[in-house]
Amino acid sequence: MSNLDATPEETICDEQAGGPGGQIALLDPRDVPLGGLRAMNVRRTLPQRGRTLIGAWCFLDHYGPDDVAVSGGMNVPAHPHTGLQTASWLFSGTIEHRDSSGAHALVRPGELNLMTAGSGISHSERSTADTTLLHGVQLWIALPDHSRNVSRGFEHFVPPVRTGPGWAAQVFLGTLLGETSPVATYSPLVGAELNLLPGAVLELAVDPGFEHGILVDHGSLSVASAPDTLGVSVPRDTLAFISAGASTLRLVVGEAGARMILIGGAPFGEQLVMWWNFVARTHDEIVAARGAWHAEIDAAADSPTEPAPRHASEPIFGLPDDEPEPPLPAPALPIARLKPRD
Repeated sequence: MSNLDATPEETICDEQAGGPGGQIALLDPRDVPLGGLRAMNVRRTLPQRGRTLIGAWCFLDHYGPDDVAVSGGMNVPAHPHTGLQTASWLFSGTIEHRDSSGAHALVRPGELNLMTAGSGISHSERSTADTTLLHGVQLWIALPDHSRNVSRGFEHFVPPVRTGPGWAAQVFLGTLLGETSPVATYSPLVGAELNLLPGAVLELAVDPGFEHGILVDHGSLSVASAPDTLGVSVPRDTLAFISAGASTLRLVVGEAGARMILIGGAPFGEQLVMWWNFVARTHDEIVAARGAWHAEIDAAADSPTEPAPRHASEPIFGLPDDEPEPPLPAPALPIARLKPRD
Protein backbone atom coordinates (compact mmCIF):
# COMPACT_ATOMS: atom_id res chain seq x y z
CA MET A 1 0.00 0.00 0.00
CA SER A 2 1.13 3.50 -0.70
CA ASN A 3 1.44 6.20 1.92
CA LEU A 4 -0.99 8.60 0.26
CA ASP A 5 -0.52 11.53 2.64
CA ALA A 6 -0.61 14.71 0.54
CA THR A 7 2.20 16.21 2.63
CA PRO A 8 4.13 13.28 4.13
CA GLU A 9 6.67 14.11 6.79
CA GLU A 10 10.25 13.01 6.44
CA THR A 11 10.76 10.79 9.46
CA ILE A 12 13.95 9.75 11.19
CA CYS A 13 13.48 6.17 12.34
CA ASP A 14 15.84 4.96 15.03
CA GLU A 15 15.84 2.86 18.15
CA GLN A 16 14.22 4.53 21.11
CA ALA A 17 15.08 3.00 24.44
CA GLY A 18 12.49 0.42 25.43
CA GLY A 19 13.07 0.60 29.18
CA PRO A 20 13.55 -2.43 31.42
CA GLY A 21 13.09 -5.86 29.91
CA GLY A 22 9.48 -6.53 28.98
CA GLN A 23 8.20 -3.01 29.67
CA ILE A 24 4.83 -2.36 27.96
CA ALA A 25 3.79 0.93 26.33
CA LEU A 26 0.58 1.69 24.44
CA LEU A 27 0.79 3.36 21.03
CA ASP A 28 -2.47 5.07 20.07
CA PRO A 29 -3.52 5.14 16.41
CA ARG A 30 -3.96 8.28 14.35
CA ASP A 31 -6.50 8.52 11.55
CA VAL A 32 -5.04 9.07 8.09
CA PRO A 33 -7.37 9.58 5.09
CA LEU A 34 -5.93 8.03 1.94
CA GLY A 35 -7.00 10.37 -0.84
CA GLY A 36 -10.25 12.24 -1.50
CA LEU A 37 -13.73 12.38 -0.03
CA ARG A 38 -14.62 8.73 -0.71
CA ALA A 39 -11.18 7.38 0.07
CA MET A 40 -10.29 4.82 2.69
CA ASN A 41 -9.35 5.89 6.16
CA VAL A 42 -6.57 4.02 7.97
CA ARG A 43 -5.46 3.92 11.59
CA ARG A 44 -1.68 4.29 11.74
CA THR A 45 0.31 3.16 14.77
CA LEU A 46 3.81 3.03 13.25
CA PRO A 47 5.75 5.22 12.87
CA GLN A 48 4.94 7.79 15.51
CA ARG A 49 6.88 10.20 17.66
CA GLY A 50 7.23 7.84 20.60
CA ARG A 51 8.15 4.73 18.61
CA THR A 52 9.33 4.46 15.01
CA LEU A 53 10.54 0.85 14.89
CA ILE A 54 9.65 -2.52 16.39
CA GLY A 55 12.53 -4.67 15.24
CA ALA A 56 12.63 -3.96 11.50
CA TRP A 57 8.88 -3.24 11.35
CA CYS A 58 8.64 0.45 10.45
CA PHE A 59 5.04 1.04 9.30
CA LEU A 60 1.63 -0.33 10.32
CA ASP A 61 -1.71 0.74 8.85
CA HIS A 62 -4.95 -0.87 10.05
CA TYR A 63 -8.11 -0.38 8.00
CA GLY A 64 -11.75 -1.43 7.94
CA PRO A 65 -14.06 -3.13 8.09
CA ASP A 66 -15.11 -0.73 5.32
CA ASP A 67 -18.24 -1.05 3.21
CA VAL A 68 -16.68 -0.50 -0.22
CA ALA A 69 -20.01 0.76 -1.56
CA VAL A 70 -19.52 3.72 0.77
CA SER A 71 -15.72 4.08 0.93
CA GLY A 72 -15.00 3.20 -2.69
CA GLY A 73 -12.63 0.46 -1.53
CA MET A 74 -8.93 0.43 -2.31
CA ASN A 75 -7.73 1.90 -5.60
CA VAL A 76 -4.03 2.69 -5.47
CA PRO A 77 -2.35 3.06 -8.90
CA ALA A 78 1.29 2.14 -9.45
CA HIS A 79 3.66 3.80 -6.99
CA PRO A 80 7.30 3.19 -6.03
CA HIS A 81 9.10 1.75 -3.01
CA THR A 82 12.75 1.45 -2.00
CA GLY A 83 14.59 -0.14 0.92
CA LEU A 84 11.72 -2.18 2.36
CA GLN A 85 9.38 -5.14 2.16
CA THR A 86 5.59 -4.77 2.25
CA ALA A 87 3.51 -7.39 4.06
CA SER A 88 -0.20 -7.46 3.16
CA TRP A 89 -2.62 -9.34 5.45
CA LEU A 90 -6.41 -9.29 5.13
CA PHE A 91 -9.27 -10.23 7.46
CA SER A 92 -11.96 -9.77 4.78
CA GLY A 93 -12.17 -8.79 1.12
CA THR A 94 -9.77 -9.37 -1.76
CA ILE A 95 -7.11 -7.11 -3.28
CA GLU A 96 -5.52 -7.43 -6.71
CA HIS A 97 -1.77 -6.82 -6.70
CA ARG A 98 0.48 -6.04 -9.68
CA ASP A 99 4.15 -5.12 -9.48
CA SER A 100 7.15 -4.48 -11.70
CA SER A 101 8.78 -7.81 -10.83
CA GLY A 102 6.07 -9.31 -13.03
CA ALA A 103 3.93 -10.55 -10.13
CA HIS A 104 0.15 -10.47 -10.54
CA ALA A 105 -1.64 -11.95 -7.53
CA LEU A 106 -4.68 -11.74 -5.29
CA VAL A 107 -4.43 -10.90 -1.60
CA ARG A 108 -7.02 -12.97 0.32
CA PRO A 109 -7.80 -13.32 4.04
CA GLY A 110 -5.30 -15.52 5.84
CA GLU A 111 -2.73 -15.37 3.03
CA LEU A 112 0.53 -13.43 3.10
CA ASN A 113 1.72 -11.38 0.16
CA LEU A 114 5.28 -10.20 0.77
CA MET A 115 6.82 -7.83 -1.75
CA THR A 116 10.52 -6.96 -1.63
CA ALA A 117 11.37 -3.55 -3.02
CA GLY A 118 15.13 -3.74 -2.62
CA SER A 119 16.68 -0.94 -4.66
CA GLY A 120 13.36 -0.24 -6.39
CA ILE A 121 9.94 -1.60 -7.34
CA SER A 122 6.51 -0.23 -8.20
CA HIS A 123 3.14 -1.84 -7.56
CA SER A 124 -0.59 -1.22 -7.57
CA GLU A 125 -3.36 -2.45 -5.27
CA ARG A 126 -7.10 -2.47 -5.96
CA SER A 127 -9.96 -4.16 -4.16
CA THR A 128 -11.79 -6.58 -6.44
CA ALA A 129 -15.32 -6.13 -7.77
CA ASP A 130 -16.68 -8.93 -5.56
CA THR A 131 -15.38 -7.33 -2.34
CA THR A 132 -18.09 -5.89 -0.11
CA LEU A 133 -16.16 -5.46 3.16
CA LEU A 134 -12.45 -4.59 3.14
CA HIS A 135 -10.54 -5.11 6.37
CA GLY A 136 -6.88 -5.76 7.06
CA VAL A 137 -3.41 -4.47 7.87
CA GLN A 138 -0.52 -3.24 5.77
CA LEU A 139 2.97 -3.48 7.24
CA TRP A 140 6.39 -2.39 6.08
CA ILE A 141 9.67 -4.04 7.02
CA ALA A 142 12.87 -2.02 6.70
CA LEU A 143 15.71 -3.81 4.95
CA PRO A 144 19.05 -3.70 6.78
CA ASP A 145 21.88 -1.87 5.06
CA HIS A 146 23.57 -5.03 3.79
CA SER A 147 20.36 -6.12 2.01
CA ARG A 148 18.58 -2.94 1.03
CA ASN A 149 19.68 -3.16 -2.60
CA VAL A 150 18.60 -6.75 -3.21
CA SER A 151 16.60 -7.58 -6.32
CA ARG A 152 12.90 -6.83 -6.32
CA GLY A 153 10.68 -9.84 -5.68
CA PHE A 154 7.35 -11.22 -4.50
CA GLU A 155 6.28 -14.20 -2.36
CA HIS A 156 2.86 -15.64 -1.58
CA PHE A 157 2.35 -17.92 1.42
CA VAL A 158 -0.73 -19.50 3.04
CA PRO A 159 0.27 -20.33 6.63
CA PRO A 160 -1.44 -23.30 8.27
CA VAL A 161 -3.86 -22.66 11.12
CA ARG A 162 -2.41 -23.93 14.39
CA THR A 163 -4.85 -24.43 17.27
CA GLY A 164 -4.74 -24.96 21.02
CA PRO A 165 -7.06 -24.59 24.03
CA GLY A 166 -9.10 -21.48 23.25
CA TRP A 167 -6.86 -20.13 20.50
CA ALA A 168 -5.96 -20.34 16.82
CA ALA A 169 -2.97 -18.80 15.07
CA GLN A 170 -1.38 -18.31 11.67
CA VAL A 171 2.35 -17.59 11.68
CA PHE A 172 3.20 -15.75 8.46
CA LEU A 173 6.80 -14.79 9.28
CA GLY A 174 9.36 -16.27 11.64
CA THR A 175 8.73 -18.84 14.37
CA LEU A 176 5.98 -18.94 17.01
CA LEU A 177 3.86 -21.61 18.71
CA GLY A 178 5.87 -24.39 17.11
CA GLU A 179 5.27 -23.10 13.57
CA THR A 180 7.95 -21.68 11.30
CA SER A 181 7.19 -19.73 8.15
CA PRO A 182 9.32 -20.70 5.13
CA VAL A 183 9.29 -17.10 3.87
CA ALA A 184 12.81 -15.65 4.04
CA THR A 185 13.45 -12.36 5.82
CA TYR A 186 16.56 -10.19 5.92
CA SER A 187 16.54 -9.66 9.70
CA PRO A 188 15.18 -11.77 12.60
CA LEU A 189 11.38 -11.27 12.61
CA VAL A 190 8.07 -12.77 13.66
CA GLY A 191 4.56 -11.99 12.42
CA ALA A 192 1.29 -13.78 13.21
CA GLU A 193 -2.48 -13.45 13.49
CA LEU A 194 -3.85 -14.70 16.83
CA ASN A 195 -7.50 -15.42 17.57
CA LEU A 196 -8.56 -16.11 21.15
CA LEU A 197 -11.99 -17.34 22.25
CA PRO A 198 -13.95 -15.54 24.99
CA GLY A 199 -12.19 -15.82 28.35
CA ALA A 200 -9.12 -17.54 26.90
CA VAL A 201 -5.66 -17.24 28.44
CA LEU A 202 -2.57 -17.87 26.33
CA GLU A 203 0.96 -17.90 27.72
CA LEU A 204 2.99 -17.28 24.62
CA ALA A 205 6.68 -18.22 24.57
CA VAL A 206 8.58 -15.55 22.62
CA ASP A 207 12.20 -14.73 21.81
CA PRO A 208 13.55 -12.56 24.67
CA GLY A 209 15.92 -10.86 22.22
CA PHE A 210 12.96 -9.45 20.28
CA GLU A 211 10.92 -6.32 20.71
CA HIS A 212 7.23 -7.11 20.17
CA GLY A 213 4.07 -5.32 19.19
CA ILE A 214 0.45 -6.51 19.52
CA LEU A 215 -2.27 -4.73 17.56
CA VAL A 216 -5.81 -5.45 18.76
CA ASP A 217 -8.20 -5.69 15.82
CA HIS A 218 -11.31 -6.41 17.87
CA GLY A 219 -12.23 -7.53 21.36
CA SER A 220 -10.57 -6.80 24.68
CA LEU A 221 -7.06 -7.86 25.66
CA SER A 222 -4.82 -7.73 28.70
CA VAL A 223 -1.13 -8.41 28.08
CA ALA A 224 1.59 -9.08 30.65
CA SER A 225 5.28 -9.60 29.94
CA ALA A 226 5.64 -12.41 32.50
CA PRO A 227 3.20 -14.96 33.94
CA ASP A 228 3.23 -13.43 37.44
CA THR A 229 2.97 -9.72 36.54
CA LEU A 230 -0.06 -7.46 36.29
CA GLY A 231 -1.43 -7.18 32.77
CA VAL A 232 -1.94 -3.98 30.80
CA SER A 233 -5.31 -3.45 29.12
CA VAL A 234 -4.91 -2.86 25.38
CA PRO A 235 -7.84 -1.05 23.70
CA ARG A 236 -9.07 -1.95 20.24
CA ASP A 237 -7.00 -0.44 17.39
CA THR A 238 -4.10 0.22 19.80
CA LEU A 239 -0.60 -1.22 19.41
CA ALA A 240 1.04 -2.52 22.58
CA PHE A 241 4.84 -2.28 22.46
CA ILE A 242 6.79 -4.75 24.61
CA SER A 243 10.49 -4.03 24.96
CA ALA A 244 13.08 -6.77 24.53
CA GLY A 245 13.70 -9.04 27.49
CA ALA A 246 10.35 -10.82 27.83
CA SER A 247 10.39 -14.58 27.24
CA THR A 248 6.66 -15.04 27.87
CA LEU A 249 3.67 -12.89 26.95
CA ARG A 250 0.51 -13.66 28.92
CA LEU A 251 -2.59 -12.81 26.90
CA VAL A 252 -6.01 -12.69 28.58
CA VAL A 253 -9.16 -11.81 26.64
CA GLY A 254 -12.63 -10.79 27.74
CA GLU A 255 -16.14 -12.04 27.02
CA ALA A 256 -16.05 -11.10 23.33
CA GLY A 257 -12.76 -12.88 22.59
CA ALA A 258 -10.15 -11.03 20.55
CA ARG A 259 -8.26 -11.00 17.28
CA MET A 260 -4.80 -9.47 17.10
CA ILE A 261 -1.70 -9.15 14.98
CA LEU A 262 1.62 -9.88 16.69
CA ILE A 263 4.86 -8.53 15.23
CA GLY A 264 8.39 -8.62 16.58
CA GLY A 265 12.04 -8.60 15.79
CA ALA A 266 15.55 -8.04 17.03
CA PRO A 267 16.29 -4.34 17.67
CA PHE A 268 17.17 -2.96 14.26
CA GLY A 269 20.36 -1.14 15.20
CA GLU A 270 20.34 1.24 12.21
CA GLN A 271 19.01 4.71 11.60
CA LEU A 272 16.63 5.34 8.69
CA VAL A 273 15.14 8.26 6.82
CA MET A 274 11.59 7.49 5.66
CA TRP A 275 9.51 9.72 3.38
CA TRP A 276 6.42 8.87 1.33
CA ASN A 277 7.11 5.33 0.07
CA PHE A 278 10.89 5.38 0.36
CA VAL A 279 13.10 4.01 3.13
CA ALA A 280 16.66 5.33 2.87
CA ARG A 281 19.61 6.39 4.96
CA THR A 282 19.94 10.04 3.94
CA HIS A 283 17.81 12.91 2.68
CA ASP A 284 19.83 12.92 -0.54
CA GLU A 285 18.82 9.31 -1.23
CA ILE A 286 15.17 10.31 -0.84
CA VAL A 287 15.64 13.17 -3.32
CA ALA A 288 17.36 10.85 -5.80
CA ALA A 289 14.62 8.20 -5.54
CA ARG A 290 11.89 10.77 -6.11
CA GLY A 291 13.73 12.15 -9.12
CA ALA A 292 14.24 8.68 -10.61
CA TRP A 293 10.55 7.85 -10.19
CA HIS A 294 9.44 11.02 -11.94
CA ALA A 295 11.90 10.45 -14.76
CA GLU A 296 10.42 6.98 -15.30
CA ILE A 297 6.77 8.00 -15.23
CA ASP A 298 7.50 10.96 -17.52
CA ALA A 299 9.21 8.58 -19.98
CA ALA A 300 6.27 6.17 -19.76
CA ALA A 301 3.83 9.00 -20.51
CA ASP A 302 5.87 9.93 -23.60
CA SER A 303 5.84 6.30 -24.85
CA PRO A 304 2.67 4.73 -23.40
CA THR A 305 2.70 1.75 -25.78
CA GLU A 306 6.29 0.71 -25.02
CA PRO A 307 6.46 -2.18 -22.50
CA ALA A 308 8.81 -1.75 -19.58
CA PRO A 309 11.97 -3.78 -20.26
CA ARG A 310 13.10 -6.46 -17.80
CA HIS A 311 16.82 -6.93 -18.26
CA ALA A 312 20.10 -5.71 -16.82
CA SER A 313 19.56 -2.11 -17.91
CA GLU A 314 15.97 -1.86 -16.69
CA PRO A 315 14.82 1.29 -14.84
CA ILE A 316 15.22 1.50 -11.08
CA PHE A 317 11.50 0.97 -10.44
CA GLY A 318 9.83 -0.23 -13.64
CA LEU A 319 6.05 -0.31 -14.02
CA PRO A 320 3.55 -3.17 -13.63
CA ASP A 321 1.99 -4.59 -16.78
CA ASP A 322 -1.61 -3.88 -17.84
CA GLU A 323 -2.21 -0.92 -15.54
CA PRO A 324 -5.60 0.74 -16.16
CA GLU A 325 -4.49 4.13 -14.74
CA PRO A 326 -1.39 6.33 -14.86
CA PRO A 327 1.13 5.88 -12.01
CA LEU A 328 1.03 8.12 -8.95
CA PRO A 329 3.33 11.15 -8.95
CA ALA A 330 5.27 11.78 -5.76
CA PRO A 331 4.28 14.66 -3.47
CA ALA A 332 6.45 17.74 -3.21
CA LEU A 333 9.55 17.26 -1.10
CA PRO A 334 9.57 18.79 2.39
CA ILE A 335 11.09 22.24 2.60
CA ALA A 336 13.28 21.34 5.57
CA ARG A 337 16.19 18.98 5.09
CA LEU A 338 16.34 16.35 7.83
CA LYS A 339 19.55 14.71 8.97
CA PRO A 340 19.81 11.58 11.09
CA ARG A 341 20.42 12.39 14.73
CA ASP A 342 23.76 11.55 16.31
